[in-house]
Amino acid sequence: MGGSCAQKRPARRRQVLFPFLLPLFYPALCEPIRYSIPEELAKGSVVGNLAKDLGLSVVDVAARKLRVSAEKLLFSVDAESGDLLVKDRLDREQICKERRSCELQLEAVVENPLNIFHIIVVIEDINDHAPQFHKDEINLEISESVSPGMGTILESAKDPDISMNSLSKYQLSPNEYFSLVVKDNPDGGKYPELVLKKTLDRETQSTHHLVLTALDSGDPPRSGTAQIRIRVVDANDNHPVFSQDLYKVSLREDVPPGTFVLRVSATDQDEGNNAVITYSFLGVAETAQHVFSLDSATGNIITSQPLDFEDVERYTIDVEAKDRGSLSTQCKVIIEVLDENDNRPEIIITSLSDEILEDSLPGMVVALFKTRDRDSGENGEVTCHIGRDVPFKIYSSSNNYYKLVTDGALDREQTAEYNVTITATDKGKPSLSSSATITLHISDVNDNAPAFHQASYVVHVAENNPPGASIAQVSASDPDLGPNGHVSYSIVASDLEPRALSSYVSVSAQSGVLFAQRAFDHEQLRAFELTLQARDHGSPALSANVSLRVLVGDRNDNAPRVLYPALGPDGSALFDTVPRAAQPGYLVTKVVAVDADSGHNAWLSYHVLQASEPGLFSLGLRTGEVRTARALGDRDAARQRLLVAVRDGGQPPLSATATLLLVFADSLQEALPDLSDRPEPSDPQAELQFYLVVALALISVLFLLAVILAIALRLRRSSSPSAGACFGSVLCSKSGSEIPPNYSEGTLPYAYDLCVPGSETNPEFNFLASVEHYPATQDILIKDSSSVLLASILTPSVEDDKNSFKQSARDLVDTC
Repeated sequence: MGGSCAQKRPARRRQVLFPFLLPLFYPALCEPIRYSIPEELAKGSVVGNLAKDLGLSVVDVAARKLRVSAEKLLFSVDAESGDLLVKDRLDREQICKERRSCELQLEAVVENPLNIFHIIVVIEDINDHAPQFHKDEINLEISESVSPGMGTILESAKDPDISMNSLSKYQLSPNEYFSLVVKDNPDGGKYPELVLKKTLDRETQSTHHLVLTALDSGDPPRSGTAQIRIRVVDANDNHPVFSQDLYKVSLREDVPPGTFVLRVSATDQDEGNNAVITYSFLGVAETAQHVFSLDSATGNIITSQPLDFEDVERYTIDVEAKDRGSLSTQCKVIIEVLDENDNRPEIIITSLSDEILEDSLPGMVVALFKTRDRDSGENGEVTCHIGRDVPFKIYSSSNNYYKLVTDGALDREQTAEYNVTITATDKGKPSLSSSATITLHISDVNDNAPAFHQASYVVHVAENNPPGASIAQVSASDPDLGPNGHVSYSIVASDLEPRALSSYVSVSAQSGVLFAQRAFDHEQLRAFELTLQARDHGSPALSANVSLRVLVGDRNDNAPRVLYPALGPDGSALFDTVPRAAQPGYLVTKVVAVDADSGHNAWLSYHVLQASEPGLFSLGLRTGEVRTARALGDRDAARQRLLVAVRDGGQPPLSATATLLLVFADSLQEALPDLSDRPEPSDPQAELQFYLVVALALISVLFLLAVILAIALRLRRSSSPSAGACFGSVLCSKSGSEIPPNYSEGTLPYAYDLCVPGSETNPEFNFLASVEHYPATQDILIKDSSSVLLASILTPSVEDDKNSFKQSARDLVDTC
């Protein structure tokens, strides 16, 4: 029945590839689909297979939601077959009224993608109405003096059908006095006129009964009748005569009720009562009777109700003028209503997309609408526009149909919905306009990757943390909706060993909280770096990475460790020697300690806890250097003991202690016998008291010895023996020889200052014969380069001179 748009072009493919070009070329590519059906079809009758004519399969009918839209829902689409069906009664006379051509404009709408097709259904007329007179009985009064050939216009019959089915002729029942003449109206219709054939005689026959029949040309033809009753009256020689047979006037539709339209005028040449004329409407439709009123005496026609061009464009009225002698004549009055711009345009939304994907390409159809203006001419011409601040524009399709399409990129995260106001304006003067607002919802797509709130993270965690404690939290946001914006976290890389990573940290996939799986140790691992990933649940998923650096803070969990002085292999403390002539400030030795902690926790300070002679030595607070505070006095013991505490700067501080054994001696031979024979006292205070008692006893002995020595010196002037000093039970005699040139005076790290006595008479005198009994001393000598040199000089004479060493020692004791 009609041409299919789908048959003329590959519609679906072009909609996908060129959605933005389709609205421009649509009118040229696709003509309306036309169907022609007779009126009064039964409900459910098939108009045509719409799906087939559009090039759609049966599956597409339901999938793409094929439907039709119109102002009156007279048709529907079968969802199974795609047939266009009659939904309601089709009465052409009611739908199209007096229009010759009755065409219904429909729109076929499909979705995915959204598009519209125009359909025209032509309603063909059937002969379902018979001609009908306004009155079933027509009463006439004709004077017996009327001459043959005089005509009287009769009321016309009405037939709403058109063409062959409309009124075509009139017939009059056979009689000898009257005949019928059918004449054409200026508006194209036909009206009957009764013509007198033979002079009437009231005395012979006072009334006449005739039957007027109106017929159409339908198949079969239909007809309507009216009874004509003619009463013959006494002589009234002249009929009224109108000044013109047709009156025509134009009237604006906005004139108020009571407005004068025109005046019909008729004259009668009779005199007296036969010349008095009254005017009346003859066979006027009910609409005209309510809109206009006629003054029966003056013939003035005025409006009694407002006019509406959109309802009736022209009124055709028959006016009868009748004298008192019952003679009458008729004229026609045609009133044309002029259109005024009194109707605002209407905007009718025929289809609207529920949601629009934010990644839709420009040119995608999102809404279909049409405009309607009941005015005519320029008053009914409508243009549409929308605001410029929205990414949409309008394309005119055809027959006042429009498409609203996308005209730019959409971003739901910036604008989730648009309120688009469509304004329709006609071309009247002044113009009228109306507007309609539609809301377009933008659907989310996964076009945003998660974004961390910081470019990178640095986390400080104190060591010895409890396992399982949370140490940090990362957070990322995704402006997308639903699964597209739901973020989960994971660890994707680290500078730790992959196997060890899971034993150090873990991250909650939901909250981004980072948990320590174990207690950290600053001394083993001070820092490590992780790469965390935030991934959304879109399809495909998007992700972002961020680096997180964990700095393990130090706690004071390590006490200082003393490296020097160290204990010998047998557990005995080593000793340092100090020259007897050492001046104040002389560097005796240095306490060396380390702390595995860092920062304040590793800042070490050195303190003297106990000292044999409290004022004899000073200790550097930060350096740990032991220096002489004053010169050695005669009453000071040659053997000194210092108990040194090493504290760190932590809170609370941790400490360690070291014991320094210091021996004042000018030679190693002097120092070793004292150390080997005298056990280290367990209590320094008791040892001090013991020395005080011994010192008192020795004062007397030394006084006596001094006297004896003085006498002996006088007697032995030729020799000058060195003064001896007794250290316990072992006495070391010292000659006036200098320290060997290969031994430098002073303290060296991890070495002792050894006193090596010399003898002018016996330069090879060696008291290291018993060095094998002092392995600790031997180790000390080997550690330092200078000690190694000293040991290399002294050690070869040990075995050879054992006997001479012992004998010399006995001689020294005897001398003392």
